[in-house]
Amino acid sequence: MSEAYIIDACRTPRGIGKPDKGALAHLHPSYLGATVLKALAERNHLDTALVDDVIWGTSAQVDKQGCDLGRMAALNAGYDVRASGVTLDRFCGSGITAVSLAAAQIRAGFEDCVVAGGTEMMSFTGTIALPPVVDAGNTELRKLHPQSQQGVCADAIATLEGITRSDVDALAAESQRRAAIAIAEGRFERSLVPVRNPDGSVALDREEFPRPGTTVETLAALKPVFDKVRDLVADAATGDTYGMLIQRRYPQIAAFDHVHHAGNSSGVVDGAAALLIASGPFAERHGMTPRARVVATANMGDDPTLMLNAPVPAARKVLRKAGLALSDIDLFEVNEAFAVVTEKFIRDLGLDRDRVNVNGGAIALGHPIGATGAILIGTLLDELERRDLRYGLATMCAAGGQAPAIIIERLGH
Repeated sequence: MSEAYIIDACRTPRGIGKPDKGALAHLHPSYLGATVLKALAERNHLDTALVDDVIWGTSAQVDKQGCDLGRMAALNAGYDVRASGVTLDRFCGSGITAVSLAAAQIRAGFEDCVVAGGTEMMSFTGTIALPPVVDAGNTELRKLHPQSQQGVCADAIATLEGITRSDVDALAAESQRRAAIAIAEGRFERSLVPVRNPDGSVALDREEFPRPGTTVETLAALKPVFDKVRDLVADAATGDTYGMLIQRRYPQIAAFDHVHHAGNSSGVVDGAAALLIASGPFAERHGMTPRARVVATANMGDDPTLMLNAPVPAARKVLRKAGLALSDIDLFEVNEAFAVVTEKFIRDLGLDRDRVNVNGGAIALGHPIGATGAILIGTLLDELERRDLRYGLATMCAAGGQAPAIIIERLGH
């Protein structure tokens, strides 16, 4: 079985995901994807006729983000028409899944060179009507598995786990502090590529979302937001609210402890990311030096009603697949969809906080849904190299109660 090697990784800066203020909001999603695909080819002198496939993650595949964005982005990037493309949706987990499928194709010997990544423009998705519940209106499914709004789920988990407002605000403030240090020290520069307008002018060349002056005191002044969402009607036929959907499965929640707000939840942003994955023989033939290998990948489902709890069992599963222990992992990247997700991950696995999201996370930097997983893997690789470490694990929660996970090994350690 061939190894699957990571040759390179790149990403755009993340722009604020608002149509009236985001620096990237005027661009087409496939154009944004083309930015990283083009950069990946140029940086590695890649003959794109040799790319077997482009596997792309995009969650809201409607309108401008529909029509197989991976293929359209590759064409927009000037890739040879023989480089095919496919686009997938595992909600927030789409980017990790794209990389995992690319690695699987290569390890199976079916392909030799695959580009994997994702794009999401939340400045666009925030302007369109998406289903109010992730079951897309399937009321029979709703009877089996009531699924609520994710922020309400986050507060439900905090209520059940006894995770307090001060706990999640402390994690959020630390995310901002770490991100500010990483930006100031240029830790993202190897992967970051500027986004240019079609006329060649720079649209964005830096992270647009972080708020480096954030403290626990400023966060404490923010009001929770999901208490209002909790009482919105989610099921018109039954009159059930988002809160009632959760309480149907968890009647022990007599009252929600609403601890999440905009400052301790992931940022709404636009962004794209891509990785070049190749077999050993392909890399050798074309003079490419692998930076890392994919050790193992795994997928895990968990309770869809609480929705956000699968990263811990996913991490345990991928560790078993790799034959590694938690102590073998030098760095973890766990998507900060909501602060409670990362806080619970750290607590349940008994991790040293200095090994988790060391350069901040989505609370500070933003979460472009389909692209985030690919961003996390690239960030993990850059930091393993910077610190001269060996193993990294990335995972993230996804709607429907899922989590993909991946372990990479930096080469040359």
